[in-house]
Amino acid sequence: MSEETGMIDYRTVASLSGRLLVASPVLKDPNFDRTVVLLLGHESDGALGVVLNRATEMPVTDVLDGWDGLVPEPAVVFEGGPVQPESAIAVARIRPGVGKPECFRTFAGRLGTLDLAADPEPLAEVIDGLRIFAGYAGWGPGQLEGEIDEGAWLVFDVLPGDAFAPNPEDLWTMVWRRQVGLLAAVAMYPSDPSQN
Repeated sequence: MSEETGMIDYRTVASLSGRLLVASPVLKDPNFDRTVVLLLGHESDGALGVVLNRATEMPVTDVLDGWDGLVPEPAVVFEGGPVQPESAIAVARIRPGVGKPECFRTFAGRLGTLDLAADPEPLAEVIDGLRIFAGYAGWGPGQLEGEIDEGAWLVFDVLPGDAFAPNPEDLWTMVWRRQVGLLAAVAMYPSDPSQN
């Protein structure tokens, strides 16, 4: 990590799993405009993550019975990315000091993915955050690194509440604002520069 900026250089860490990819204003792909992606996996054969700030209007109760009580507001399904939008990925945070359930797969600290085939009732005592994502974002070998090098994405550490933000539409701005130096000014970048 650069002490001057707070950015993480992918060349200095073994994996970017559990970190945030934040779309820079130069990223022109409409699938990722002003998105914040939580990387669930990053290895030599590629990367996989979910978009944290694209809530849909579909309530979780419409697609998963019994899980709605575990999902904080907004209790809706999120658009995780353009790949396999018919699939569901659950990102959860386990409570401090509890044992990890078998259906939970850690990717960073207390964050992990949760098997949606599990019984949700006993999990209420174990998890303190849950989001359901339809689809995901994926990159082939070297693709993400190339996009980072082009300036499309910046990589930052995740805070414990980022994946469960009550106002996900504000997450892109919030992540930029908490950066140091000139990077914090990116939060003020207009969504349509031609209207500036």
